[in-house]
Amino acid sequence: MVRVPSRRAFLHRVKPIEEQVILITGATDGLGRGLAAELAAAGATVLVHGRDEERGAEVVRELGDRARFYRADLASLDEVCRLAGEVLAREPRLDALVNNAGVGTTLPGDGERLESRDGYELRFAVNYLATFALTRLLLPRLIESAPARIVNVSSAGQAPIDFDDVMLERHYSGVQAYCQSKLAQIMLTFDLAEELRDRGVTATALHPATYMPTKMVVHAGTSPVSTLEEGVEATRRLVAYPELDGVTGAYFNRTTEARADAQAYDEEARRRLRQLSVRLTGVPD
Repeated sequence: MVRVPSRRAFLHRVKPIEEQVILITGATDGLGRGLAAELAAAGATVLVHGRDEERGAEVVRELGDRARFYRADLASLDEVCRLAGEVLAREPRLDALVNNAGVGTTLPGDGERLESRDGYELRFAVNYLATFALTRLLLPRLIESAPARIVNVSSAGQAPIDFDDVMLERHYSGVQAYCQSKLAQIMLTFDLAEELRDRGVTATALHPATYMPTKMVVHAGTSPVSTLEEGVEATRRLVAYPELDGVTGAYFNRTTEARADAQAYDEEARRRLRQLSVRLTGVPD
């Protein structure tokens, strides 16, 4: 059965940016760092996530007094859970969660198959399972803070998930690993939209821009096509622009609503992914 999720939920108005607390994963480099800078400059309180304490402190110094750093390696589900616990303990509100952190097709590993600390294929673990676990664990705070938004930074590069070989143990490709993890993010987005449409929280996903000059693009040997600023602006729009009030369950290519891979609209595939995610992460759906 194929079904397109409802796009518009409720009409609660987004809070003024200077009243918002926004968590951005992967905010010490690339798109995440650029987005953090833009939102902080506009007056938001930005929760900066990264793996490196020193780099995180550097970003917080740049952003000013309303920025706070949270360290976690998303290749470890224990650290993802710790991150969520720290945010819940320290932050009385959370107006937006931007799941931006990720690994590309060749970095790390130069295209070789790598595993997370939990023994899962690395790209699926970092790009998708960490997103699933962190989002599920932070949902209570997002709902309490409603209206709130979840924005998943995905990609136009998408590939259907082979549920008989999700970890790509038989035939590994860094491109396939990356693309299926990005489709999984969109599938999660659609499920969240349906679940939360009457609870004041929207969920959207986007391809922010094509081949921005980020580390993962440069390492893959690809020449940049878009500027980082283009990707930042497309993402910021979903996080904070009033014109997106109530828009949920949508995938955007930059600023234009687009069609994701067909598997994203397959309810049975999404059900199988949810069940797998709960089993692998131990985080209830």
